[in-house]
Amino acid sequence: MKHIPNALTIGRILVTPILLALLFLDTFVTTAWACALFIIASISDWADGKMARRFGAGSTLGQFLDPVADKVLVLGTFFALVILRPDSIAWWLVALIATRDMSITALRIYLKRNGRTLKTSNAAKWKTTFQLTFLIALLLIMTGSKFGGQIGAWSKIALSSTYVFWALVIVTIVTVYTGILYFVNPEEDEEEVHVPS
Repeated sequence: MKHIPNALTIGRILVTPILLALLFLDTFVTTAWACALFIIASISDWADGKMARRFGAGSTLGQFLDPVADKVLVLGTFFALVILRPDSIAWWLVALIATRDMSITALRIYLKRNGRTLKTSNAAKWKTTFQLTFLIALLLIMTGSKFGGQIGAWSKIALSSTYVFWALVIVTIVTVYTGILYFVNPEEDEEEVHVPS
């Protein structure tokens, strides 16, 4: 059991290029598969940390790989959407999200080199929830927009509405705010635990 959390994390990294390739093919079937893979990867993000804690399978490798896998999945998908949906996804908001995530990664590495471990805050877990929920919803709408009939028409209207922009603004505010909290009051873990970032 102790190897399953790390296997899930590595699987999340490996599936991301496939997911992105499917998105760029930009058909109904490939977008639907990309959406399904993203949902499965999001569930694995929750599952690997839970299993690591439940079975005492935390490891230094897992602690390093898990936030890397999260950022590969989330930022990779965000960057793909900036290219595919520039009318809906503002590049500068994604840039702010990426800057925050890369800054926290740099902070983790700095503390690790000094023999310290950065504890994942509850606020950061909410950040992850906001990001994943936004991306899942957008991928579902994108899938629907390639469907015929009324579903396709409603989905296209939703994609072109300002709701997507303002939803991303909220996600960005939450993301940046939780990043600021890390630097203002960094909490250290007392033990090595494989947890989501």
